[in-house]
Amino acid sequence: MFSVLDMFTIGVGPSSSHTVGPMCAAQAFASSLAQSGALERTARVRVVLYGSLSLTGLGHGTDRAVLAGLEGHLPVDVDTDYVMVVREHCTDSHQLNLAGKRTVSYDDARDMVFDRWHRLAPHPNGMRFQAFDAHNNIVDEQVWYSIGGGFIRKGKAGDLLISNHEPVPEDMKLSGDAKGSSDAVDFGPDAPYPFATCDELIALCREHHLSIAELVWRNETSWQSEDEVHARLDGVWHVMRGCIDAGCTSHAKILPGGLDVPRRAPVMYERLAANSDVLRRGRRIASALESSDSAWVALFAMAVSEENAGGGRVVTAPTNGSAGIIPAVMEYYWHFVDSADEAGIECFLLTAGAIGYLFKRNASISGAEVGCQGEVGVACSMAAAGLAAVMGGTPQQVENAAEIGIEHNLGLTCDPVGGLVQIPCIERNAMAANTAINAVRMAMLGDGSHIVSLDQAIATMKQTGEDMMSKYKETSKGGLAVNVVEC
Repeated sequence: MFSVLDMFTIGVGPSSSHTVGPMCAAQAFASSLAQSGALERTARVRVVLYGSLSLTGLGHGTDRAVLAGLEGHLPVDVDTDYVMVVREHCTDSHQLNLAGKRTVSYDDARDMVFDRWHRLAPHPNGMRFQAFDAHNNIVDEQVWYSIGGGFIRKGKAGDLLISNHEPVPEDMKLSGDAKGSSDAVDFGPDAPYPFATCDELIALCREHHLSIAELVWRNETSWQSEDEVHARLDGVWHVMRGCIDAGCTSHAKILPGGLDVPRRAPVMYERLAANSDVLRRGRRIASALESSDSAWVALFAMAVSEENAGGGRVVTAPTNGSAGIIPAVMEYYWHFVDSADEAGIECFLLTAGAIGYLFKRNASISGAEVGCQGEVGVACSMAAAGLAAVMGGTPQQVENAAEIGIEHNLGLTCDPVGGLVQIPCIERNAMAANTAINAVRMAMLGDGSHIVSLDQAIATMKQTGEDMMSKYKETSKGGLAVNVVEC
């Protein structure tokens, strides 16, 4: 069963597809060894990273995430400081605590392989795990895919290995959740209002006289208790707010990774707070440009994005690379909208989750698959929908805001400099957060009628991603990733 709240998972930076997903896949592999009884026969484990994971995995910390996962850790509660040093720890000790239960040998040069020339055909974020016994015989072998937003999918050991530049036949693509895998994103059989498209969602709202949030609430509580849903929503909001606060007050000056990108959020916060501190004193009254609503929104988004880039605790919303947008717009609602309350926060998340679900089901939220339009663009659309809902928008106005949010991010490439979630990712979060708010302004000034439907925009995003050259999809082989280095 799929929950729209799965669009918001608590994890670690800097990447949902390159850090969170691989950690979860590695943990699943290690757990399966323990469950099958193969753990006792395992003497070492070898990991091969393919495609985008191999090309930008070092910058995204994929190697560290995998090792942490093999030791039994999960993103939701792993010690983020330990993740930063786990590879050095395993390399120096020549040991790995597999599944947290068995010490096996580890040779970094032999057991952590970045295959930069190949990818597995079903998806660009593929990884192979192999367990060997003391005689170097394979005990178990599994292929896993990180399909965006921290979601993972198990493949087959025999999945076709092809060149990174070789075109993939349509029938071999895993393609996120849009082809042959809707079972992973379908509602449970007891859900009273299942929907697969935005047109279906709006029709259900109209027929049953429900808002999008009310409809989603009824679906969620059809298989889990109201207290559980409240707790999940509150947990997401708590981590988002904590991440903003941590980013605004961090004492770290430089982000890790080698680019020496300075943290700007703490300095921005000091300047804005000197006028009136929104975070500490509630709502503010100021007219200076740098104390405007948009300046605070940009700060909120950058604070989260810098925490993510530094390997901190974040909420994938829907991915780590776009994790700053929804929290920033929610903080805008909380501090700058007089009617803001806890019920509004829940309405925001339920509405945004429904929109994110539509993108995940019918296209992709993986930057390695469709570029940054699937991350920042989707988050912008989700944030616009959530804000429109809490501002009293009709389902039609919510759809309009969501469509505007993605329409003006179509074609956005994923070209991280140095394979790090820093340039241009951090500033993109700030820009998209304010774009989401502007989308709501435009939608709320209308009656909800619009020419381009959200379903059409989602289909366009998917087609654009398929047409986009691979060098613009999280490989750091094109765009800013190349030109900044060359300059």
